[in-house]
Amino acid sequence: MGPMQGYTVLELAGIGPAPMAGMMLADMGATVIRVERPSNNQSSVSEPVSGRGKKSLVLNLKTEQGLKTLLSLIERADVLIDPFRPGVCEKLGIGPELCLTLNPRLVFARMTGWGQTGPLSQAAGHDINFIAITGALHATGRKGEKPVAPLNLVGDMGGGGMLLANGILAALLERERSQQGQVVDAAMVDGAAQLMWMFHGFAAQDGWDATQRESNILDGGAHFYDTYECADGKYVAVGAVETQFYKLLVEATGLDESALGNRDDPANWPAMKQVFTDLFITKTQQQWCAILEGSDACFAPVLNFIEAPEHPANIERKTYINIEGVVQPAPAPRFSRTPSVVAHGTHQLGQDNNAVLQEFGFSKQAIAKLNEAGILG
Repeated sequence: MGPMQGYTVLELAGIGPAPMAGMMLADMGATVIRVERPSNNQSSVSEPVSGRGKKSLVLNLKTEQGLKTLLSLIERADVLIDPFRPGVCEKLGIGPELCLTLNPRLVFARMTGWGQTGPLSQAAGHDINFIAITGALHATGRKGEKPVAPLNLVGDMGGGGMLLANGILAALLERERSQQGQVVDAAMVDGAAQLMWMFHGFAAQDGWDATQRESNILDGGAHFYDTYECADGKYVAVGAVETQFYKLLVEATGLDESALGNRDDPANWPAMKQVFTDLFITKTQQQWCAILEGSDACFAPVLNFIEAPEHPANIERKTYINIEGVVQPAPAPRFSRTPSVVAHGTHQLGQDNNAVLQEFGFSKQAIAKLNEAGILG
């Protein structure tokens, strides 16, 4: 039913952002076929969340017949997701020049950390390295302390998986006009840089100190945009940036705004933060929720991701789903007419070998020969 129904995506097995993009496309109705490596443990599965809704095809691409089989699938696919370092697909014999010759309408989507070109393109790296050269890592953490890795959300997922999915959708949209495919070069360093756009704007208006962590309005420097410990050791998050919301926060907590001083003067923030610290420690997280949650005070409890699915707002929105015993985020965004649906949980390696090949026109005899030759896992 999803908006991507009718599109076929081949996803070369990888980890992190590339499978995330494939998961999003599968959620939106695309037929996503994860092309996986042979394994000695065929009862195993891919990563249990990002593999949802995808079909699993195991191919030995180190063999000539395995490569020919993949190329025959590429001829009929809409998208190929390449999660490897630059040049790996070319060495395998499935580079974009060949693939686009076989299938001129193909969107060849490449996901790397440093990009397809440049002095770092062949270097190994992970999320923390990619966000380090964009300013995102430097900006995250407390003043006087070392930068804090924001999980692998900024580089891998926001700057990688989201960017790749966006690029694929844009290329497919453009293909409707031109009838031609193209290569999408999605790099996590580029995506992380994109995510920093607002702070470049602030700095251009002398509204951000890029040299110091916890010195600005959105990095924990301001007392009205920070987290505070409660009496039970749990935390709450306050984000009352606008003055009208700040006024509501102060009133609801029983503070005297006139005694706090000018809230917009950074020189006053440390003293004000101490007032808020002393205030929030007097009640438990749940007690503060009873007072503030649901108001315009811009307040929320800080939950871990195991607690998050049990929050009433997430339950009402069905923000999380349970697929075959695995609690996980529901598909997003939401569509009014063509809703996204998770078809099934992650399949075992090679579970869809026969079905996929038959859908692509392989006869039962041809599939049997591939099995006999050890091409299929």
